[in-house]
Amino acid sequence: MRFSAIAFDLDGTLYPNYRLNIRIAPFLLRHWPLAAAFGRARGRIRREQEEALKQKAAGNRLPEPASFYEHQAELVAAMLNRPPAEIKAAIEDKIYRAWAEHFRGIRLFSYVRECLEVFRSRGLPLALLSDFPPDIKLRNLGIMDFFSLTLCSEELGALKPDPLPFMELARRLNLPPEKILYVGNSLSYDAEGALRTGMQAALVGSAVWKKPPRRQDSLFYFRSYRQLQSYVLS
Repeated sequence: MRFSAIAFDLDGTLYPNYRLNIRIAPFLLRHWPLAAAFGRARGRIRREQEEALKQKAAGNRLPEPASFYEHQAELVAAMLNRPPAEIKAAIEDKIYRAWAEHFRGIRLFSYVRECLEVFRSRGLPLALLSDFPPDIKLRNLGIMDFFSLTLCSEELGALKPDPLPFMELARRLNLPPEKILYVGNSLSYDAEGALRTGMQAALVGSAVWKKPPRRQDSLFYFRSYRQLQSYVLS
């Protein structure tokens, strides 16, 4: 096999995003100011990360990075004109914990479980790297036991596509990046971050796609997890 381990994103990769969006729509309506500010803050953090990478490439010294969660809370608090400690607690309670509970009973993409079982039976280590804390979600989805390693990019200090969490993923798998396939659904976050660190990437598309699976350099596009299974085992 061309890969020594398979790593996955979670949201929008193992299940269709719309299935979660339907469930959390009432929450978003009730807590729209917090949810909207949270989204804007994460966009700003990603822009800051990109600028830091450019400065590092130019040989410039960078200040010691702030704690991810503290910085995120400060950005959201400034947008909402609320104390950062209050906002940090609200994010933990209303976003991280509350959203995870909505994963109970969400139906995965077709053949995901079959695909994970086949990979595991072939001795391939399975890992998961998500921007959001994944463990409660995976337990509620009923697939936690498939993964020997789960990582949250936030806890590592940077959101995808920053190379840091992908490099840590390779380090903890004890593998060179080129022997890892990272499976996601976002070209900008998942594929970009994986390819930056030398991994290969696979992107799942919407179930309504009519295009056949295709490979482009180190990037494989697929619409069915059986296609991914064939690609990995061929």
